[in-house]
Amino acid sequence: QVQLVESGGGLVQAGGSLRLSCAASGRPFSDYAMGWFRQVPGKEREFVAAINWSTGDTYYADSVKSRFTISRLNAKNTEYLQMNSLQPDDTAVYYCAVRNAGRVATIPSEYDYWGQGTQVTVSS
Repeated sequence: QVQLVESGGGLVQAGGSLRLSCAASGRPFSDYAMGWFRQVPGKEREFVAAINWSTGDTYYADSVKSRFTISRLNAKNTEYLQMNSLQPDDTAVYYCAVRNAGRVATIPSEYDYWGQGTQVTVSS
């Protein structure tokens, strides 16, 4: 069983930065990818970024490219999402997830485990 715990959310003014962390308990699979998604009430969960745990290959949604950076620290089984130049449209609950395959994916249903989510609020 894999458990994911996010942290680092909060309230920030537009233009500010936050760093989210996601700690995974237990190495889930031999090759896997981890991702970040976000969701606002009444809307579907939206892909943000993903990383292949073995190769470090990354993929980003167009809306966050050049502002957000996903990374991982293998020794701690932790992934990070550095978010810069935050805008009010970035306000959402952010979730981390892991899937049993190294290839990154952008669809929520392709991920096997999810964290509980952390709120990010960007004020204008």
